[in-house]
Amino acid sequence: MPRDPSLKDFAPEALRAHFLSQGLPAYRADQVLGWLYRRGVEDPFCMTNLGVDLRRRLARSYRTRPLELQRVADSRDGTRKAALVAADGAVVEAVLIPEDGRTTLCLSTQVGCPLACSFCATGAMGFSRNLRTGEIVDQWFRMGELLPAGRRITNVVFMGMGEPLLNLRRVIEAVRILLHPKGLALAPRRVTVSTAGVVPGIGVLLDAVPVNLAVSLHATTDELRSQLVPLNRRFPLERLLGSLRSLPQITSRRPVFFEYTLLRGVNDTPADARRLVSLLREIPAKVNLIPVNPHPGSCHRPPDEEAASRFMGELVRRGLRATLRRSRGTDIEAACGQLSQAGAGGLPPSVPPAHQGTADPGLASIRR
Repeated sequence: MPRDPSLKDFAPEALRAHFLSQGLPAYRADQVLGWLYRRGVEDPFCMTNLGVDLRRRLARSYRTRPLELQRVADSRDGTRKAALVAADGAVVEAVLIPEDGRTTLCLSTQVGCPLACSFCATGAMGFSRNLRTGEIVDQWFRMGELLPAGRRITNVVFMGMGEPLLNLRRVIEAVRILLHPKGLALAPRRVTVSTAGVVPGIGVLLDAVPVNLAVSLHATTDELRSQLVPLNRRFPLERLLGSLRSLPQITSRRPVFFEYTLLRGVNDTPADARRLVSLLREIPAKVNLIPVNPHPGSCHRPPDEEAASRFMGELVRRGLRATLRRSRGTDIEAACGQLSQAGAGGLPPSVPPAHQGTADPGLASIRR
């Protein structure tokens, strides 16, 4: 990992405190924040209301671009995926999804993923390390460079590579930058953080930042979910859903978005749908159904349209809000569950073994 911090490692209040600890007045942090997030200027030498000596100090002491674009792939449907390389050679992927009136950035929080969900290409990569806060935030800047003039990122989903709640401290700091008026100034309703069910982190996240919560469910019994999402052995359905029922931050105005990947012949029957309705009773919820996006090495296939529609119909008839998501970017392996660096042109391995680290918190206990 690089020793030098990035100016993007610090949320606005944290940057003010950091500058004070370095003998700099807090208002200098506000000036830097204005250049970074309001004007998009990353080079300290271009921050013209700072003295020359301070500009030199910032350029010498801080990384201004934690990531660089390595390769870009374009889908027929307008989705763009980029491989982004860090200073140590780690490679992650981020995705831009343009739609009428908005552009969504799907960003990553880890290099690879330790959870090994059976239908996910990222999980098959294994885990190398957590991203730093600046590396998470910098995906906004690098992907923004790929947008045409006049178009900007309007929504952010933490649904790329990695499990966000295993890099919780840095994810919270990144969200603070996204939301803060002196940061990127997004409305909280435009930011969604997804988890496969790291129960201890959910309340911490929602206490810290007012984001949308998405939970990847994918099954209606512990037996099946433990096969599909091994994390379920540590945090089974009763514990996960019981925790969600108890959290005061989850309300009808701020429901949980449950992600449910439909797998042909595995979890796509009307009986599965009826169990799902029963499981989610008393939880303000919306269900996003996602026909699985196949990838090399996966044994799973999506259900046919009739089965998917029948499943959604069972949910809706029983009072659940549900949508059937249309996959984007499948031809460049940019869709949900496909990120693995392979679709960006055969990229090299992301991090050599010497750089491998440990996810947070307690990866060893979570993987058992």
